[in-house]
Amino acid sequence: MAKDDDFRFAIRTAEQLIRDLDITALPVDPFAIAQNRKIDVRAKPSCHAGVSGMLIRVGNSFAIGYATHIDNIPFQRFSVSHELGHYFLPGHIDAVLADSDVHESHAGFTSSNRYEIEADHFAAGLLMPSQLFLLALRRAGTGLVAIESLADSCNTSLLATAIRVIDCTSDPMAIVVSTANIIDYCCMSDTFKEINGITWLRKSQPVPRTSPTFQFNLDPTKVQRSARTKGTSNLQEWFSSDRDIEMTEDVVGLGSYGKTLTVLYDIELPDEEEEDENDALIESWTPRFRR
Repeated sequence: MAKDDDFRFAIRTAEQLIRDLDITALPVDPFAIAQNRKIDVRAKPSCHAGVSGMLIRVGNSFAIGYATHIDNIPFQRFSVSHELGHYFLPGHIDAVLADSDVHESHAGFTSSNRYEIEADHFAAGLLMPSQLFLLALRRAGTGLVAIESLADSCNTSLLATAIRVIDCTSDPMAIVVSTANIIDYCCMSDTFKEINGITWLRKSQPVPRTSPTFQFNLDPTKVQRSARTKGTSNLQEWFSSDRDIEMTEDVVGLGSYGKTLTVLYDIELPDEEEEDENDALIESWTPRFRR
């Protein structure tokens, strides 16, 4: 099974759990879900930094510890949901508790470990199940404003919500996470991936110097105080496309996380038939020279 399929399986597992528990409204309460399975959930002292949470096995019972050194309720809810992912996803308990009865996690789409990534996607599916999330998405609008509205409805972080929007939207849309004008990663909606002629962004690539994001990241204090800006950029600038297509670019600093979230949307793709006709017209007017 391919990695993308693994992630979608993790989301589907979480969504099925939401249906089994007959949860019909947002926000989803991961603490109540843990209690339903008799999993004890405890806050770690704020002086204990380093990990987002822990899954603990004591005999046949389980407990979850979550970090409080980051004073952010959405982050704590996601951390508990991540540990529930290790509990509910097939094969996770045997894998993460193979050598010890305590597993320490790094939630928040920061790890490259397969089990951590799957647990992150489970958490996203648990807190933002598509059967509830899609209804809210249709009413939310576009861009960063929509992501903020959905984050408020789901009591989730901007970053986790943005990633979930990309997974669910039918619009061509992308998000980019960067640190000091170096790209950490990019997520693209399915319709965005279908745009012809784009080059996919890779980790450690530079942010385009002509973009609003580049100018924003020149001042680290903007990131720390969660400042924001809005502008326009071009598909050519970001994705080395041969298409001159303008995009709206929303940019927001993620505070103590130390990263910047960029939302690229309002992408008006040309009609394929019209584009073919233009190509044919250009071809017909191209001079032909005999050798």
